[in-house]
Amino acid sequence: MKISMKQKWTWIGRSCILISLLWITYVIVELSVSTLPSSAGQSNGEGWKIKAYSNDEESEDLSRPVYEKSAVNMYSPGEMGKAVHLTLNAEEKKQEEDSIERYAINVYTSDKISLHRHIKDDRMYECKTKKYNYRQLPTTSVIIAFYNEAWSTLLRTIHSVLETSPAVLLKELILVDDYSDRIYLKSQLEQYISNLQRVRLIRTNKREGLVRARLIGATFSTGEVLTFLDCHCECVPGWLEPLLERIRENETAILCPVIDTIDWNTFAFYMQTGEPMIGGFDWRLTFQWHSVPEHERNRRKSRIDPIRSPTMAGGLFAVSKKYFEYLGTYDTGMEVWGGENLELSFRVWQCKGSLEIHPCSHVGHVFPKRAPYARPNFLQNTVRAAEVWMDEYKIHFYYRNPPARKEKYGDISERKLLRDRLQCNSFHWYLKTIYAELHVPEDRPNWHGAIRSEGVRSECLDYNAPDHNPTGAHLSLFGCHGQGGNQYFEYTSKKEIRFNSVTERCAEVTKGQSTIGMKFCPSDDSPVPDSIIWEFKPDGTIFHPKSNKCISTYHTAEGRMDVEMRLCNSLDNNQIWHFE
Repeated sequence: MKISMKQKWTWIGRSCILISLLWITYVIVELSVSTLPSSAGQSNGEGWKIKAYSNDEESEDLSRPVYEKSAVNMYSPGEMGKAVHLTLNAEEKKQEEDSIERYAINVYTSDKISLHRHIKDDRMYECKTKKYNYRQLPTTSVIIAFYNEAWSTLLRTIHSVLETSPAVLLKELILVDDYSDRIYLKSQLEQYISNLQRVRLIRTNKREGLVRARLIGATFSTGEVLTFLDCHCECVPGWLEPLLERIRENETAILCPVIDTIDWNTFAFYMQTGEPMIGGFDWRLTFQWHSVPEHERNRRKSRIDPIRSPTMAGGLFAVSKKYFEYLGTYDTGMEVWGGENLELSFRVWQCKGSLEIHPCSHVGHVFPKRAPYARPNFLQNTVRAAEVWMDEYKIHFYYRNPPARKEKYGDISERKLLRDRLQCNSFHWYLKTIYAELHVPEDRPNWHGAIRSEGVRSECLDYNAPDHNPTGAHLSLFGCHGQGGNQYFEYTSKKEIRFNSVTERCAEVTKGQSTIGMKFCPSDDSPVPDSIIWEFKPDGTIFHPKSNKCISTYHTAEGRMDVEMRLCNSLDNNQIWHFE
């Protein structure tokens, strides 16, 4: 059969189309197959690139501070926190003594130490090896208020912050000059800090005091966390990260670093290498350090976990800016400084926050030889704290501070409204839940106050503990002053003579001794040793059963009056006493 030309071309055309389709299909399949390894390789390349970028980000040293310290120079005075002992001639010694008189700190020695000195990092191993996710930590503004601070101690504080704080976390360092009148703190300081990154200087128009000066700095801050430091500090590397990490975990926590001591005379840096002390108070509302109680040790899972503290020293702490504002910031009715630390401590705990010390955060602080300037409003400040937060327990404070009853403390109505608005707990709750180890005085009628001698009616029992040794003295006689303090004692239902105006101590007589010493009192749930049991007899004598003797006044060889234990004689007025 013959095929027409038209049909032939139609068949050829269809064949070409079919062949073309087959060819295109082949090419597509070939290209697909040939590009699979390349695509897979490209995909893996992109993945490694992302991973490599991620690894680069992780390996990037985000702990890098704003400024790097220079290399360690062991020939530099005070390097690595070592004590400085200078050999001085007469003129230099006079300059040193003048600096101590002016600043209550050996500024002459401080001026010989580098502003950038290194401090040896003796923190616990777990602290030094801990890793942080810097991208997730909040930023902070460090606020330092100062008044007539010495040049070298102030600048060393500034450089210490800049050289130990990760740049990614430190938003700014705000200096608040609280109306200083020293010439070097004027244009000279402005010129100096103008060359430093992230440092701002704010000056007040009048003397505001620590509380309001800090609040002025907080007003200008832009960081998520406020970190307050004193103006004579040195930070140990790694000090900032633990505070910010904990605040990120719990925004209602106020965090304090471990406060290490920098000697005011030699500038030796003494680091607390083990478990740090935590804050408390005595019933005169004076801040006290004490050891961590056993129940708090048991609560913590690791030795580098934050430690709950009933109170804080007040000079150094970090707090979420939002939470600080919610909590009512500072009580601006407080003047200069003193008492604000206990007020804030009571408030944060009673208003359902927490106060903690982080064992991985260390900051050294120069504790001056004496207060460099007066704080005449300390009693007023503590009265404000007592009136707002201590409820019925404030009576124990007033017993030990008779002048406080007459103190004018201003308007506290807004602070009481704040307490109501925040629905805060009672002080009874605070004592039972937060500070259960504190002995609450019984202050039974007629069994507390000054113990006056009938034999020498101008004299009262007195206890004046030496510095840094609360049990290192004996009971003595001193002119009755009616101010509580060293002459305030409590006779408890357990027959103890307790001294708890400054430190919680109990009068004791040890075997073979005629003097009356002081020892640490047992806890409320512990038995009372025989050596601290006393009996106030109806005849007025104070009898010690274990020694079978009574307290008696007597004349020393030098002609002054003192007390000792003697055989009891109720007819001897030198052995007759009464509370008043």
